[in-house]
Amino acid sequence: MAELIVRRLLVDLQTPLPRHWNGGDAFRSAMFNALSMSFPVGEQFFIDSMRLGLKQLDEAGHARFADEVQGFIGQEATHRRIHALFNEHLARQGLRNHWEPRARRRMQRLDGVDPRIWLAATAATEHFTAILAEYLLCHETPLAGAEPRLRDLWLWHASEESEHRSTAFDLYRALGGNEAWRRRLFWLVSWHFSCDLLRQTLNNLWHDGSWWRPSTWASAWRMTFGREGFVRCTHKAWKAYLRPDFHPSQGDGEPGLQWLAAHGDIAVPVRQTPGAATAQG
Repeated sequence: MAELIVRRLLVDLQTPLPRHWNGGDAFRSAMFNALSMSFPVGEQFFIDSMRLGLKQLDEAGHARFADEVQGFIGQEATHRRIHALFNEHLARQGLRNHWEPRARRRMQRLDGVDPRIWLAATAATEHFTAILAEYLLCHETPLAGAEPRLRDLWLWHASEESEHRSTAFDLYRALGGNEAWRRRLFWLVSWHFSCDLLRQTLNNLWHDGSWWRPSTWASAWRMTFGREGFVRCTHKAWKAYLRPDFHPSQGDGEPGLQWLAAHGDIAVPVRQTPGAATAQG
């Protein structure tokens, strides 16, 4: 099983964020802001689903997964806290988070549902974060010109998402999750994730006052369908999840490991005792 290290991110999140912190680009800033708005509630859902899944395992399965799940929870709890701080700056800029309440309403429908459904949804979303992580780590365009402290924040998050990309998937399979439900939940998650990202990005641009500028839409085209656009660069990896022989480890985790190894001064490993993961940040 993977050894997942919980790290403390040492970046300045006290200094206010520039409105267009991502290289002065309104669209890229709005899109990354939208992603950040989804993270605190999303990370908590992942944590809850992993805890539910771990409880369903027999003694041997629990022993096999316990340490990896604890590391996963620790990393996600740290992501949740860091992005909550990031999002406080966005709220002070007048941006409104509509993604989170929509996500909460959908999650409420899962109360009492088989934990494998929770895990299938988590594994599907983790595939999204893993392919986005690989995209960020391998291309300059998405964060070109971003403030160094904020670029570090996003690349740290991407690297850890890449590092734990297999955990939810493996736990789902260990609990007997079937392939039909894995793919079905992936289509559903793909639809909600894409629609929510689009809606929140557009809302951010509206409140930002950048909606009407031609440069905003030129950037949107480059970022989505350009040579280094995320649709063009991630489509094959997204589609791979639907293959019967798919496993998250087939992705390239090396860029994330290299980034973490090179930035140990700001992504500092911390020691944890069981159950203390949510206190880290």
